Amino acid sequence: MPASIELSSALERQLLLQLGQRLKAARQSKGLTSTALAAEAGLSRMTLNAIESGEPSPTMGSYVRVMGALGFGADLALLANPATQQQDSHTVAAPASVRVSASRHELQNLQSLVLHQEAVRLVKRDDKLRLKALQTLETWRAQPGSRSSPLWDEWSVVLHRKQWRRVLASTQRSDELRQASPLLSVLPEQVRQKVLDDIKSLKAQASA
Repeated sequence: MPASIELSSALERQLLLQLGQRLKAARQSKGLTSTALAAEAGLSRMTLNAIESGEPSPTMGSYVRVMGALGFGADLALLANPATQQQDSHTVAAPASVRVSASRHELQNLQSLVLHQEAVRLVKRDDKLRLKALQTLETWRAQPGSRSSPLWDEWSVVLHRKQWRRVLASTQRSDELRQASPLLSVLPEQVRQKVLDDIKSLKAQASA
């Protein structure tokens, strides 16, 4: 698969997560295994798993192929051809605005994910920031008896080997790693505030 692509907006990330959830639910409702759908769409099972997790790394074409294999051709036609949307306006109403639904817990996870996406982007540009995060981590690990010690040990591997996918994946373990993260210490305040403002806007939409 292509290298990881960071999304610039928390809104974009949440919409992609919801699309992945919709596609996975559609596959399950049709009684298809991930292996069967991947073969139908002409993709690897790994790529399909990334799509159903709402990851930004698969290409747009890969998402489209999965949608087509699941029978979402009408949705694709409406999206790609405004004329079709106008002709069918008596039966299909175009949404006036993008709506996002998410629980408070999902939004907190999203906030942590986007913050780490930004931190990884900066670290890739400047390796001194990775070393700074390592110094922070070693200070924490010098404190005995912490319940976060197993996560910090894993963070040491991540930072030394630059295994960023372990931090940016949409898994429970990745969520746990992000909760015990030394990486956010490298984020400039303006970047952090931009992400917090994006999440605040999403929370307002979700509660509206």
